[in-house]
Amino acid sequence: LLIQGSVFNTWKPMWVVLLEDGIEFYKRKTDNSPKGMVPLKGSSINSPCQDFGKRMFVFKLTAAKQQDHFFQAAYLEERDAWVRDIKKAIQCLDGGQRFARKSTRKSIKLPETINLSALYLSMKDPEKGIKELKLEKDKKVYNHCFTGTCVIDWLVSSNSIRNRKEGLMLASALLSEGYLQPAGDTSKAAAEGLSDNPFLDLTDAYYYFPDSGFFCEGNSSDDDVVLKEEFRGTVVKQGCLLKQGHRRKNWKVRKFVLREDPAYLHYYDPAGGEDPLGAIRLRGCVVTAVEDMPDSKKYDIDNNLFEVITANEIHYYLQAASSTERTEWIKAIQTVARTGK
Repeated sequence: LLIQGSVFNTWKPMWVVLLEDGIEFYKRKTDNSPKGMVPLKGSSINSPCQDFGKRMFVFKLTAAKQQDHFFQAAYLEERDAWVRDIKKAIQCLDGGQRFARKSTRKSIKLPETINLSALYLSMKDPEKGIKELKLEKDKKVYNHCFTGTCVIDWLVSSNSIRNRKEGLMLASALLSEGYLQPAGDTSKAAAEGLSDNPFLDLTDAYYYFPDSGFFCEGNSSDDDVVLKEEFRGTVVKQGCLLKQGHRRKNWKVRKFVLREDPAYLHYYDPAGGEDPLGAIRLRGCVVTAVEDMPDSKKYDIDNNLFEVITANEIHYYLQAASSTERTEWIKAIQTVARTGK
């Protein structure tokens, strides 16, 4: 998360850990000792926080001594998840209970004999597992993915379940534990609680394995057809974005290709050319949505902005074509920054 500094009113990326009785924050994930700690006993949380008009997805934690601490998440769902868990931790402290995040196995009531990790490996088997396909919907092409119906069909054929109802329960557990990821608006809406079941047994609900070569083409515009190209790592996502220059501060359209192993976001001249104009190293970076920034009005740039702050604190400002596309880029960059080499 980004945390507001108490001295110079600046925002710094920090690794944040929620404990039973407090929030610790570290300069880096690998650090042994925290830079600070906010006790939760007697604290209150305010979300959404409107104290910073230019920053989105901010929440405020007010400690017992009336000290305000401000945190910024990358997107709406991430902020709401932090706020929900912090509220629960505060309530447990006030009620003398032990705080623990909800267990998927307990909430979905899976039998103890089911090993989700082993099942996931079976689903990914090149010969006997679920076949990854290229699927098209709403002028977008989803690569290395499969439908919800394919998942349930595979569970039935592998004798992992007795019927499709049990399959929905098992697939929901795989989704909740991160073994499956939703791709596209239909499956994402269900996963976010807008359906009776988080997993959908439908032919137009798409899913993918988190460590596959999934990427979606056609996000930037109907006129921009970006083809997959081979470089050093697996392509996760690609499309055109506006990028602010570091020297002249002007904005130019660039074709971006997000790769993992190594974790880089390369950008190219959209008119062509195989060699990248530059690259943003993503390992250890922080990415957040922003509402506004210096000089953006000068260049008529005021919507769907997001910021990438690298591990050595270089700031890159980018603009997506829509809020949905911005969220997709943020989530994809976060995943690569967390898992890529």
